[in-house]
Amino acid sequence: MQLYNKVDKKVLKERLMQEDFKRVTLSFYRYIIIDNPEELRDELFLEWSDLNCFGRIYLAKEGINAQMSVPEHNWEEFKEKLYARKEFKDIPFKVAVEDDGKSFYKLIIKVRKNIVADGLKPEDYDVTNIGKHLSAKEWNEAMDNEDTVVIDMRNHYESEVGHFKGAVTPDCDTFREELPMVLKELEDKKDKKVLLYCTGGIRCEKASAYLKHHGYNDVNQLLGGIIDYKRQIDAEGLDNKFIGKNFVFDERLGERISNEVIAHCHQCGKPCDTHTNCKNDDCHLLFIQCEECAEKYDGCCSKTCSDIIKLPVEEQRKLRKNQNKTGEQRNVYKKGRLRPHLDEFVQNGEIIESPLKQKES
Repeated sequence: MQLYNKVDKKVLKERLMQEDFKRVTLSFYRYIIIDNPEELRDELFLEWSDLNCFGRIYLAKEGINAQMSVPEHNWEEFKEKLYARKEFKDIPFKVAVEDDGKSFYKLIIKVRKNIVADGLKPEDYDVTNIGKHLSAKEWNEAMDNEDTVVIDMRNHYESEVGHFKGAVTPDCDTFREELPMVLKELEDKKDKKVLLYCTGGIRCEKASAYLKHHGYNDVNQLLGGIIDYKRQIDAEGLDNKFIGKNFVFDERLGERISNEVIAHCHQCGKPCDTHTNCKNDDCHLLFIQCEECAEKYDGCCSKTCSDIIKLPVEEQRKLRKNQNKTGEQRNVYKKGRLRPHLDEFVQNGEIIESPLKQKES
């Protein structure tokens, strides 16, 4: 009985590209008590493997957080089996805006302490006391009210490529970092109407409960997140108040919500909102790169990484091994920290004067 993937990722990606059927990319979550997440994890892995499902799923005693790819011909069976479990009955799905079926190439299910890493203690929030869920229509109306403050509950590399007009976009790497930052941002705004949004809604569940716990009464969150907002505005012919791309945590790295490109290539400053990971296996920095720079730097974040990937594989391994032994600083960065900072940006791995300034959208 195999409960983990054991096939090389290159082989899995090749298999995915050769598939002759369509897949549905979706996400879903639910905060609910799960008595034995380890046992459920194994049951779901076997069940979903049989249906040829891929994805990244987190289970904890507090619930489930899933991003998945399901073969279209197995979609009804997948839903039927998931809904048959009492803890997941009628759980709402957020289906991808743009979907070529290549979002995931393997199935990963992990048991964690929390389904979202938030750093909160149980006494910091009450998940039964959360903000009001707003439909896309209600959200747009609330945004038109001058007495509101809109907060992006995502990380900097997500809001950099797309966000709601006029939203506060905290410069943070993680959700854990963002929560106290948002509390500080709102410390003198307790009389304001607070609007929270994120990708699919899960981070706003915790964030709204956190704010309510700290005395904020008029806390609201976007129902279904950005993903479902796009579906609703298209279905109802509503104005789109989101500009740019919605960053997603799968192989696609983004879905276009509007035609505006509000970000810039981290290497040359050209308008661009295409995320990529540095091709150097010892780096894998997530950053924004235009086609010209991708060709110039071989898909790498710097000339240094470009030079490294041209070395024989054994030489690359030797280099990493020596760095580990000597304690030398490895060429590893935080997510997206190669981006331009006001008057400076990175070129050839060096911070220099920038020919552009980031403009507020």
